[in-house]
Amino acid sequence: MIKKYYCLSFLIFSFSLLTTFSGFAQSKMLGKGDVAPVFTAQASLAGSEFNFSLKKSLAKGPVVVYFYPSAYTGGCDAEAHAFAAMKDKFTAAGATIIGISGDDIQRLNTFSADPNYCAGKFAVASDAEGKIAATYGLVINSPKIGMKDLRGVALNHGFIPRTTYVIGKDGKIIAIFSSETDHISPTDHVEKSLAIVKAL
Repeated sequence: MIKKYYCLSFLIFSFSLLTTFSGFAQSKMLGKGDVAPVFTAQASLAGSEFNFSLKKSLAKGPVVVYFYPSAYTGGCDAEAHAFAAMKDKFTAAGATIIGISGDDIQRLNTFSADPNYCAGKFAVASDAEGKIAATYGLVINSPKIGMKDLRGVALNHGFIPRTTYVIGKDGKIIAIFSSETDHISPTDHVEKSLAIVKAL
């Protein structure tokens, strides 16, 4: 009987530790000067899938990692279009752009190639489980029942808060922009991150 209670207590304790540690993984807020967590992710560029590596991209220069809630929604569409329109200026500054959302790769294949949005200019990656977002201190929000995108397609994935990280070639975070805390528009993320990489 004592052994049974001991096992039960151990299981409860282990579970509480697990939930505590996963809570820390999601709540640790990264700041300017912190080392950006490296990651690889399934991504799409102009409708073609590939594995994006932050480490490999940083070897070439600064990287703008921008998290957004969902493809084919108003603010996210405007943001993607703005990044595409200014892609040549980011390239001239030696910077790489990678968008990350909870969308699955099939949605991103279409979104990345759509001439009205990413237009095949830069890659977007799938973080359907929110694991990458969690390492950056972002918590993915649950989808609302019955919510649809601008095409009328049901949105059944979680939403990552709109947050942009400008990461230097040394792997350290140079700047962070959040629509939730900084109260800036989706296109402001693009303009602010471009100004920073041009000044490097």
